[in-house]
Amino acid sequence: MSKRLLFLEKMVADGKADSFGHYCLALEYKGLSRVDDALATFHALRAKDAAYVPMYLMCGSMLIDAQRSDEAREWLLAGKEAAGRAGDSKALGEIGDALARLE
Repeated sequence: MSKRLLFLEKMVADGKADSFGHYCLALEYKGLSRVDDALATFHALRAKDAAYVPMYLMCGSMLIDAQRSDEAREWLLAGKEAAGRAGDSKALGEIGDALARLE
């Protein structure tokens, strides 16, 4: 197990992680092909900070790659709403591109 993964897991478990820390842990799991662990971490982040726009594209893309289209669509549509509320046009475009991969 990598030192980075251990550090991120400890930081999140200790409650010392901000939204970016949770996001980094989810991406670390994703990079290790631990899709269910990444998804659980993305869910925890979403419960903590639903306005954190980057998680939606990353989680949705991961789920597309894992051939979990229904879950991917739900994450991406929620991300489209969050990005719209945040006025994040770049994220809106990227999420739209990801949604197009599902069609």
